[in-house]
Amino acid sequence: MKKCLVRIGLVFAVCSPLLAAGAPKSAPTAPTQPETVLPAGTQITVRLAQALDTRRDRAGTRFTAHLAAPVSRNGVVILPQGAVCRGHVVESKQSGRLRGRAVMGVAIDSVERQGKAYRVTTSTAARVSKDHKKRNLLLIGGIASAGAAIGAATAGSVGALVGTGAGAGVGTTGALATGIRNVHLAPETRLTVALRQPVTVRM
Repeated sequence: MKKCLVRIGLVFAVCSPLLAAGAPKSAPTAPTQPETVLPAGTQITVRLAQALDTRRDRAGTRFTAHLAAPVSRNGVVILPQGAVCRGHVVESKQSGRLRGRAVMGVAIDSVERQGKAYRVTTSTAARVSKDHKKRNLLLIGGIASAGAAIGAATAGSVGALVGTGAGAGVGTTGALATGIRNVHLAPETRLTVALRQPVTVRM
């Protein structure tokens, strides 16, 4: 009986390490990457990589840009300067010939970090052309005055009135022909937008 117990003990002692060695081991867990949240309101300034123009580019036109300055959070750079950004034209409108202003509005849709694109929702950066009402009035008035001078020289006071009317008509035609203004954003133009929603970025 004692010999049997001794043998069983020896077998157990020999087999236990083998059983332990053959037991499946749990796979090591991959280290988690730290994440940083850029809150809503964070400003992003980009430089256009291409030209945009209200004469050619309509709402929905896609464009590429690059971060003009790094985006930091608590003193840590989250999005480096030069990161690739993608965006689209939100609004594109030419001015009228005699009134109104041209408008170009753009927004950013994504920003890349280490080859990964992060979707973003931003405010719209807009550019508006100058008002050309004063310019048109000067053009029409100047040509009308010239017409009056010519009319007066040729037919007295009646001719001056006729000349004024003819000159104003020519001036209006000139304003119609040249009055359209456009917004042109050249490459490297800097535009600033703000995040409308928080964005989580892996570091």
